[in-house]
Amino acid sequence: MEIEFHNRKEEIEEIMEVLSHRPDSIYFVYGPINSGKTELFQYLINQLPKEYVVFYINLRERMTRDYKDFIETLFEVREDKRRFILKRSSDTTKFVGFPISKALFNTMFREDKSKNAFRYIVSITEELKEKGKKPILILDEVQKIGDVKLDNYLIYELFNLLIRLTKEKHSCHVFAVTSNSLFLEKVYNEAMLQGRCDYLLVDDFDYNTTVNFLEKYNFNKEEIQMVWEYLGGKPVYLVKAIKNKHRLKEFCRETLEDRVSSILYEIKNLKRENEQLFQKVVNLF
Repeated sequence: MEIEFHNRKEEIEEIMEVLSHRPDSIYFVYGPINSGKTELFQYLINQLPKEYVVFYINLRERMTRDYKDFIETLFEVREDKRRFILKRSSDTTKFVGFPISKALFNTMFREDKSKNAFRYIVSITEELKEKGKKPILILDEVQKIGDVKLDNYLIYELFNLLIRLTKEKHSCHVFAVTSNSLFLEKVYNEAMLQGRCDYLLVDDFDYNTTVNFLEKYNFNKEEIQMVWEYLGGKPVYLVKAIKNKHRLKEFCRETLEDRVSSILYEIKNLKRENEQLFQKVVNLF
């Protein structure tokens, strides 16, 4: 069963309003885990007019052990010898990294000129802007750079690049997507982003939205109430509930048990790592 994209009109309108103006801020797209942030952008990318060129990079899908690994994740290496090719299509153009020839890519890293990588990215967006295109950079699961060695330096360097693309050059819209609010605070403080960023919330569904969504798939009032009490309005679980409608009660109980187990596991880890913080968390519960 294919589950339709549901009721993100307000968020889409907000993003399209941002895109209607020249780039001047980094936009952090945040919200609870599994609230549908990635799905929202995947849907939006497919709806954009052809003048938009999207560079969508999901950092969760890429191995980033160190600074060099991270830089490499920003590129889509091609065999073509030309410096950059803008794929022409009647649809929105989408890349999984900034296109670069294999020869130039190898030279850039063989000579340890990774700083030039950022200059190359700026030049790509400026070329597109001159051609009448509207570049968009989407860094999904951006909190993953916090796991990279030398993370403080990497955060500072990366967000300097993003500031250059938006606040200084006005050549590319930038959306940094994350569910980690602690990472947002870390980035804000370390990258000196005051006056250079803004925030867009993608939240779980509220009760009425959840009801409207489930009613489309023939859930009755009792089933809807059960889903809401066990799972709330988290889109990923609502989709799973629809697929498990034939065993709904069992599915809801299993999901709740799994989530409780996950929380207990994290709390036990916290106790081993930081006893003082553990006590604060227990007091909060």
